[in-house]
Amino acid sequence: MGLIASGFHTLAVLQRLLVDAVFSRAAVIAGREISSLRMRAPVRPGDVLRGTMEIVEVRPRDNVAAVVRSRGALTNDSGAPVLELQGGTRWEHRPPGGRADGAA
Repeated sequence: MGLIASGFHTLAVLQRLLVDAVFSRAAVIAGREISSLRMRAPVRPGDVLRGTMEIVEVRPRDNVAAVVRSRGALTNDSGAPVLELQGGTRWEHRPPGGRADGAA
């Protein structure tokens, strides 16, 4: 047994890693959903966590925004998955061949 982090604390760690590495450099409008969330293993004191994100699908909604479906995961220092999620976010995007503000 022993001390473990709460699942939502672990999810917050992944969110912070994603904000620092991805979302702070992108034009994310809003989160839309978490369609799947699996807490695979406990996170224990001293664990070193590594986050990853994979974009699975990008669906343009109009000339301004797209829905981005992604998978995220946290692994511990042994490489074992501790958390996996799938979800969707709404991002700004540039129209094909143009600028985000619509100018040519």
